[in-house]
Amino acid sequence: MAQPSDDGRIRTAVVGSGILAVPWSMAQLGWILGPATLVVFAIITYHAATLLIDCYRVGDPNRGRRNYTYMDAVRSFLGERKEFWCGLFQYSILCGTMVGYTITTAASIVAVIRSICFHEKGRGADCNTSGTLYMILYGGMQIILSQFPNLEKVALLSATAAITSVGYCLTALGLTTAKLAMNHTVRGSLKLGMASEEISSMNKVWNVFQALGNIAFAYTYSMVLLEIQDTLRVPPENKTMRKVTKWALGGTTLFYITLGCTGYAAFGNDVPGNVLTGDYNPFWIVDIGNIAVIIHLITAYQVFAQPIYGAFERWLASKYPTTPFFNKTYTLRPPFTKTLNIEFTLSRLVLRTILVMFTTALALIIPFFNAILGLLGAISFWPLTIYLPVQMYMVQAEIKRGCPTWMMFKAMSFCCLLVTLMAAIGSTASIVEQLKVAKLFDKQQIQQPETLVLRLNRKKKKVTWKEGTIDNEFMNKKSSKRCCIFHKEKPFDEDDSDDEDRPNSDKPHGDGCCSHGHGDGRSGNGVAD
Repeated sequence: MAQPSDDGRIRTAVVGSGILAVPWSMAQLGWILGPATLVVFAIITYHAATLLIDCYRVGDPNRGRRNYTYMDAVRSFLGERKEFWCGLFQYSILCGTMVGYTITTAASIVAVIRSICFHEKGRGADCNTSGTLYMILYGGMQIILSQFPNLEKVALLSATAAITSVGYCLTALGLTTAKLAMNHTVRGSLKLGMASEEISSMNKVWNVFQALGNIAFAYTYSMVLLEIQDTLRVPPENKTMRKVTKWALGGTTLFYITLGCTGYAAFGNDVPGNVLTGDYNPFWIVDIGNIAVIIHLITAYQVFAQPIYGAFERWLASKYPTTPFFNKTYTLRPPFTKTLNIEFTLSRLVLRTILVMFTTALALIIPFFNAILGLLGAISFWPLTIYLPVQMYMVQAEIKRGCPTWMMFKAMSFCCLLVTLMAAIGSTASIVEQLKVAKLFDKQQIQQPETLVLRLNRKKKKVTWKEGTIDNEFMNKKSSKRCCIFHKEKPFDEDDSDDEDRPNSDKPHGDGCCSHGHGDGRSGNGVAD
């Protein structure tokens, strides 16, 4: 019998910070392909998961030898060479997830600080805050937590991570629902790649590819599936696990579609990359959600880091069994305690610190939330979610090469490989493009852009704030009459219909004017979005 918590464990494993990017991904794909893509990914993920579930035991599904972990199964069916490549992908994803968690935590801290600032001083206040300091502080906290062995097995931390993940998911849904209710209209488009109408066609393609990677990352959980199955202990585990997986993935997909649709309907083409960091109203909902994200990622970081620590420390200890640096244990008793003893080796102290510093440095250099998620999804989806489970199942079921079943599995694997390649290309292109204009340790780097309203030819045009630049190509295309280059002042409501009815202090004002849309780009701040 499946325990009631089994499907909850799968949902917790699937649902993570990647869910915050689902509305943005929906915006890139549109109203038709967005929900359809989520459903297709769910079906493929479920089918591949059932293949992996049947590989829990070698041979007989009731009495065969157990594979306790994903790596055990790969070694049993595919050999040590495939196990090596599996480990390489797994540890790369774990390391990348640590980078992503650092970026997301800093972004959530900044969002809370800005939300409080806007609440106290008004939306027109200058509430820009650097995320650099918070990344460094987060890294320092993780250095301390990394010195505790087997932290991922502490029940309190696991429970905290599960509760807070549910908390910020429900908060994100509440925020988008409240925003949709305030708008009194459904926004969005049926077309593909419409998240920013004025960006180039190539960048639209990259965003669509990146959205596929974000969705793939949201469905990545195969690495822990066999560990969850190992807790059942009542043969045949595969039949029970199929039912659990079906209900868990079904519920998760329903929630993804609900959040994605409400987020896209509420924000339309202006949906932020991280749905909790792009809008600060209602303030209390945003703050609760981001605080839950912060708590969740402080604990979840070590869940992903500890397997890397353990694997390398065991390998180094076996390779250098007589070296004190790797094998000699030191005991430290903190002051004012009688029973607490902290045991550590010098290798743990040094190597774990280096790994945390490395991931923190990467987060500081490339603090791009959506691009990192897309790249992680690309790396993990095909090799770990599709290819290896398919290969293991074909060995387990003794499927002959060239038969219809073999051809069907190969076709599915090839299609998923194409999706992975597209997601990797799109995410990499996005990172490269952002690095061209990014400034290291820039306080705006991890924040969502604010919006102003620009009137050209007596029509409202959405404008994304970008400090010190102006899109001359847009101006040349869209404006045949006199236009103004705006400085940022106090934002005004998009729904206002007449500039003349508002106080002068509430309106953006021109620093200079250009005829036929020409400008030098130095004094302007508006870039069409």
